[in-house]
Amino acid sequence: MLDANIKAQLGAYLGRITQPVELIASLDESDTARQMRELLEEIAGLSDLVSARFDGGAERRPSFQITRAGADMGVRFAAIPMGHEFTSLVLALLQAGGHPPKVEAEVIDQVKALDADLVFETWMSLTCHNCPDVVQALNLMAVLNPRVKHVAIDGGLFQPEVDERQIMAVPTVFLNGQPFGSGRMELTEILAKVDTGAAAREAKKLAAKDTFDMLVVGGGPAGAAAAVYAARKGIRTGIVAERIGGQTLDTMGIENFISVLETQGPKFAAALEAHTRAYDVDLMAGQRVAAIEPGATITVELENGAALKAKSLVLATGARWRKVNVPGEAEYANKGVAYCPHCDGPLFKGKKVAVIGGGNSGVEAAIDLAGVVEHVTLIEFADALKADAVLVNKLKSLPNVAIHVNAKTTEITGDGQKVNGLVYEDRASGATHRVELAGVFVQIGLVPNTEFLKGTVELSRFGEILVDERCATSVPGVYAAGDATTVPYKQIVIAAGEGAKAALSAFDHLIRQPG
Repeated sequence: MLDANIKAQLGAYLGRITQPVELIASLDESDTARQMRELLEEIAGLSDLVSARFDGGAERRPSFQITRAGADMGVRFAAIPMGHEFTSLVLALLQAGGHPPKVEAEVIDQVKALDADLVFETWMSLTCHNCPDVVQALNLMAVLNPRVKHVAIDGGLFQPEVDERQIMAVPTVFLNGQPFGSGRMELTEILAKVDTGAAAREAKKLAAKDTFDMLVVGGGPAGAAAAVYAARKGIRTGIVAERIGGQTLDTMGIENFISVLETQGPKFAAALEAHTRAYDVDLMAGQRVAAIEPGATITVELENGAALKAKSLVLATGARWRKVNVPGEAEYANKGVAYCPHCDGPLFKGKKVAVIGGGNSGVEAAIDLAGVVEHVTLIEFADALKADAVLVNKLKSLPNVAIHVNAKTTEITGDGQKVNGLVYEDRASGATHRVELAGVFVQIGLVPNTEFLKGTVELSRFGEILVDERCATSVPGVYAAGDATTVPYKQIVIAAGEGAKAALSAFDHLIRQPG
């Protein structure tokens, strides 16, 4: 099951555990159960502190529990956690074995203080790069608090349950049998939803912070670079962001960041955070900015009611997936309408899907999906595909792909529970066509996250922040960088460079201020 290299690495990790761990499997007669038994036996053979038994009584089979010997930790996998979830498996083993998690002490205390019975179920796929963050956060909660239980379920192994619960996207989380959330969630976000007093406590703590010399809004490549460059100047620096890593968290492969031959988005995002934390930067994640108030001291108002003060500001708010904005898109989001083919594609195995968008991302998505689903219909508004020729040629060579250019998507249809089709108009003839399918993947570019800045800094007609060659905005002391700005070519390496430039410009502004 595990090759020699992975066994060696896992054995080294297991050398860090200090308390005995039990793997308790609940199996059936399936081939998956056989593979699960083999995996657990191999893991148990790597450490004297790990044992495996196969007499579990869980209803969902095959599955296995990870627990500290003599305890009943609520960590369970209804999956063979390889692929992106292998790290989740390793961390669960380490944490159950007493190895301390890399989480702030106050967050650990918050988890331990939860005083309700919380049973989480996370539906995931092994190809989803967004799922591990959710799985690992909930596993840690189950390790730390005996009233929290969590099972990570591979949707591909339990298709009847997927169909019954109308799960059309991963990760999808249920709490105590009811829908809880969908998409990437950090531990702090989950805690904010289950700990009703958390937001007020966090707002009070943030409001008490001293004025920053430089505050960065946004935690992607531009924001991280700005914070590192600012901190290296020895000034009081902070980052406030919804999530550290930005769009890179939703990126599968990165092969064009110079000096890094190849990496994956979540790994790159983790490196951004690690690099930022290596300096004296106050990281305030899980926070959304509501407005900024310019002045000699800039006020940054957060949605939780807190306000931060700064002498200079770098806006690096990035962008998000652009919506088609047609009837049915919002209604069937995560019920057949999806934006990440890598994450959600496996849920549509053997089904018919559509991809909207004929640029590189759309064509790449169609090629990727064609290897999983029964058929792909690609819809492009322009009269020709805009992707690179090599990608277009590859797409056209696939037997289970239909391409419609000069086509305007007018509606995504459904049965009230999930997507069942798409309607498009032939822009040349005006004729309307309907395609029956189970899923629609939207890949039509990005929109800047700048709505909260309207009326404060000057924006382009596309909503981008207008900046000059020094990254200065229309407001003194406020600078901007990355995909939220008018700088062309939305690339990671460009965003990082612009973030560094914005910080240097902001620092130059600071040292020229009187007093």
